[in-house]
Amino acid sequence: MKDFYDILGVSKSSAEKDIKRAYRKIAMKYHPDRNPDNEAAEKKFKEAAEAYSILGDASKRQKYDQFGHSAFNGMGGGQSGFNSMNMDDIFNQFGDIFGGNNPFESFFSGGRSSSKPRSGGDVKVKIEVSYAEIVNGGQKKIKLRRLKLADGATFSNCTMCNGLGQVTRVTNSFLGQMRSASVCPECQGYGKTVDKIPSGADKNGMIKKEETIKIKIPVGVENGNYMTLDSQGHEDINGNAGDLYVFFEEEEHEHFSRYGNDVLLQAKVGYSHVVFGDKIDIPTINGHASLKIPSGLQPGQILRIKGKGFPKLGKTSRGDQLIKIQVNVPKSLSKDEKRIIKEYYQIEKDKDIKFEKFED
Repeated sequence: MKDFYDILGVSKSSAEKDIKRAYRKIAMKYHPDRNPDNEAAEKKFKEAAEAYSILGDASKRQKYDQFGHSAFNGMGGGQSGFNSMNMDDIFNQFGDIFGGNNPFESFFSGGRSSSKPRSGGDVKVKIEVSYAEIVNGGQKKIKLRRLKLADGATFSNCTMCNGLGQVTRVTNSFLGQMRSASVCPECQGYGKTVDKIPSGADKNGMIKKEETIKIKIPVGVENGNYMTLDSQGHEDINGNAGDLYVFFEEEEHEHFSRYGNDVLLQAKVGYSHVVFGDKIDIPTINGHASLKIPSGLQPGQILRIKGKGFPKLGKTSRGDQLIKIQVNVPKSLSKDEKRIIKEYYQIEKDKDIKFEKFED
C-alpha cells in the first residue's frame, strides 16, 4: 500500500497546514466532476482522501508514524475504505477543507447535492438591448412572476428529521464508522412541512405574484453578458429568495454589426469616389462622422475611424468603427452616363486583364 505522505506529496516533517493545502490541491485536481468517467482520477481522489483522514488528524498521524498501515488494520473496509464511499461522503467528512460540503456544486452544472438546504429557486430572464443603450446605458422595466410565501400558510416541524433539515447515515469504512449528513427527503432540507395551504397556493404554501423590476443596463454590455440581482428570485418556505439572473441580447441593427468592441459597416460608393478620392458622411452608433476615401482605393478595402466603436465594459475607452468600401455598379444608366462610360470603355478595352490568386 502506498505511503500516505507520498500520496499527498509531503514529508513527515510537514506542518498541518501544508498537509491540508496539499490535500486540497489534489482533491481539486482529481475530483470526478472535473474528470467525468475517469476511474484513474477517482482512485487518486479517494487515495488522497484516505491519506488526509490519517495525516490530517494529529493522533492518527502519530500512530501512523509509529506503526504505519498496521496501526489501522482490522477496522474493516479493506485496504481503502474510501472506495466504498461516494463523493458526498468524502466532502461531508472534510467539508472544512473547501469552506463547504461540496465546492464543485458552484463550479460545475449538475453538481452533487449539498447537505445544506438551498434558498428559493433562481430565475433567469433575457432582455434585448439596442446599440444606443449599449453605448449610453439606460434602464428597462420587466414584469416578473415570482414564487412567494402565501399569506396564511402555516408549517410544523418535519417528523423525519425533527426540524434539523438533515438526516444522518453511518458508513462502515477502513477507518471505522463514518457519519455523513444529507438533505432530508421529506422536507427537502427546510426542517418543516406545510400544515395549512391558503386558497390559490401550491402544495408547499407558495403563490406566484407578478412584480415589476427595474434593470440597469451597463454601458458596454454585449451578447452573453449577465448580471445577478441578489434575492430577487423565487422564495422558499422560510422566506429566503434565490437570485435573478438577467441575460443581455443585442437587437439587430439596420446597418451595423458588432465584432468585439468594434462596429462594422459596409459603404457602397460610386466608381469616381475611389478613383479620385472623396470625403463622405457616414452614420456611427451615436451620430455621424466624416470619412476620407483615399484615391485609388480598391473595392473591399477597410477603413478605420478610431474611438467610434462600443465602450469597453467597465472602462472609458472605446473600440473603433471599421468601414468596408465596395463599389456600387449601377444596373441602369442615363443617356449621359452611358455616353461617358462608353468613352471610358474605349480607353480601357485594349488594356491587359490581370489574373490573380483567389483569396477570401
